[in-house]
Amino acid sequence: MHPNTPRIDAQQVSPEEWQTRCDLAALYRLLAHFRMTDLIDTHISARVPGEPGHFLINRYGVLFHEMRASDLIKIDHHGNTIDPGYDAGSVNRAGFNIHSAIHAARPTWPVWCTPIPLPAWPCRPRSRGCCRSPSMR
Repeated sequence: MHPNTPRIDAQQVSPEEWQTRCDLAALYRLLAHFRMTDLIDTHISARVPGEPGHFLINRYGVLFHEMRASDLIKIDHHGNTIDPGYDAGSVNRAGFNIHSAIHAARPTWPVWCTPIPLPAWPCRPRSRGCCRSPSMR
């Protein structure tokens, strides 16, 4: 971790949020372990329990296999970072755009994972299958 990077710990957030952070960080590491990422183009986010309109997403530049609960950033649906010490450049803009729209449209979905390219995109108009991320093979 860079020495000037802010650090979020369990004393700064609710127990429910900390558990969500730990679970989400574990999911990032699992995806890395099973090679289900396309480096910076896969995004995973989770709603913050008890905080409507807020969700957690990875800090830009942290590799999935290195992800910790303290590396996740709380952000709102407008792109504002809630955690102190972070700014809009701390979050992958594409990940924010996709995930904020999904969390806004599907308020009952607690977690969302977006492998890029999306595995449901058709390869060609008459294809029986679909394009899949190299990591999904």
